[in-house]
Amino acid sequence: MKKYKYITASILLAGSIVSSSCKKELDVKNPNSPTLEQAKTESGLTSLASGSIYINGFVNGDGWLGDSFFSLCYGYHELLADDVSAQASNQNVNLVNVPDYAILDDGSRVTNPQPQIANLRLNNTRDKQGTNMFYYEWQSMYGLNNAANQILALAGSVPLSGDAATKLATYKAWAYWWKGYAYARLGSVYYAGLINDVVSTASNTYVTSAALIAESNKNLNQAATLLKSISSTDAYTTLMKSLLPSFFQTGNAQVPTPDMFIHSINTLLARNLLVNTRTSAMTADNWASILTLTNAGIASSDNVFAGWTTANNYVFSAGGGSVAANTSGDETASSFTISERLVQDIKAGDKRKTQNFLQVKPFYNQVGGFTFSTRWKLYDAKLDSVPNTGAIQIANKTPGKQEVYMAGSYEENELMKAEALIYTGKIDLGLASIDNVRTYQGAGLAKVSGTGLTLTQALEELRKERRLALLFRGTAFYDARRWGVIYDISKGGGRTNCVVLTPAGVLNTHATINYNFLDYWDVPADETVLNPPGAGSAPVKNPN
Repeated sequence: MKKYKYITASILLAGSIVSSSCKKELDVKNPNSPTLEQAKTESGLTSLASGSIYINGFVNGDGWLGDSFFSLCYGYHELLADDVSAQASNQNVNLVNVPDYAILDDGSRVTNPQPQIANLRLNNTRDKQGTNMFYYEWQSMYGLNNAANQILALAGSVPLSGDAATKLATYKAWAYWWKGYAYARLGSVYYAGLINDVVSTASNTYVTSAALIAESNKNLNQAATLLKSISSTDAYTTLMKSLLPSFFQTGNAQVPTPDMFIHSINTLLARNLLVNTRTSAMTADNWASILTLTNAGIASSDNVFAGWTTANNYVFSAGGGSVAANTSGDETASSFTISERLVQDIKAGDKRKTQNFLQVKPFYNQVGGFTFSTRWKLYDAKLDSVPNTGAIQIANKTPGKQEVYMAGSYEENELMKAEALIYTGKIDLGLASIDNVRTYQGAGLAKVSGTGLTLTQALEELRKERRLALLFRGTAFYDARRWGVIYDISKGGGRTNCVVLTPAGVLNTHATINYNFLDYWDVPADETVLNPPGAGSAPVKNPN
């Protein structure tokens, strides 16, 4: 494994994205020590602003399970939310989500001999980097942040042709957006982190996760202010077409207008608040803020930050660049398998279930934990003969046929709005938003608005809808944490009435699972050993 002195300061490649339809390059002499001289022209800056963002943030992963951030890092989140399980041992994925114990229908108790928190910390050392769950998202998001710092360092000094003011605002908004995105993901999963705004320079003052989220919000708001200043949409659109890889620009992943871009910012700001506050601790002011942001968030007709799979391994390939790709197809050979608890949460008659999930011969996963066996597979629309229900297709390994969401989506925005409405007493309006999402994804379910559901019933509709509608979109672990599911039963966590298929072939339908997972992750040892916390630093290890 490569070792970099300070993950937060390294930029792994200020280089290129290459595909059959797009090629952008910089002449980088040393990929781990790029110089700003290489991008001091308009074309060089554009190449840097595109290539360095995607390569550093989402491709260079030191040996992904799959081939991008969206296969392994998203995969960890889906594992911890009990959406999928794993039989592969790559990057420790078959052990990071083993619950502490399960109580089966007959009252017997099955216990994990190495609890999850102990396992994670055992692997948080520099010599076990490959099995350290804490490492991967950290190195990717700080690589992304450093790439954005490079763009900002150059943007005011490179001569720009034509409408220079619009181009400069676009470059800067682009960089601030990705910095905001990086800090959002870091603050939403790590107990502490670093704020770095200087190219390839490491700070040793660690701050809390809350401070990281505040930094995310600051950068996102800076991006929004710049976008509001843009008067020439032609110059903006032309530049954005060069910043977004051309093979992404189809469907609703095409260039967003400045207003659409701001909508994505508002949705991410809403997410920052929602997923980093225990639901039980949300206040009336919090819910009001969520409503304000989501009312100005992503609309169903908006273009968003997403991409489409390609045949090549750049950002995400059709065969291994997403959690969906690594879950679909032959369940005995895929990296991930569908959890019984996920399918349990799909409502009867939902066309998305028929379109995407097939009950097959039980797969008894002896390699993974005691809750890993399953009777379900996820269709791969390239290889399987799938039903045509008109619902959304979750997995399709045909190049160019699967969209992968990098940030917010209409469905996420609408479901955050639904939750805020329900919790502020407007239950029927919230249920109408849930109906909107189901219609958008072709669920074919009867409307739940106007049916007189209670608060408890409405929240159950919301919980189930977020589990399915946002599957593989990088938010599932956040939900399990804020709802309290991942915590020890003694602290109000766990789950009852679970479907569990044991490796012995016994199907349980009323099992109790005590997950007891770490809620915010420790800072990886690859950072703290080489960049020890300085004076005034926040704790780098979660006391839980």
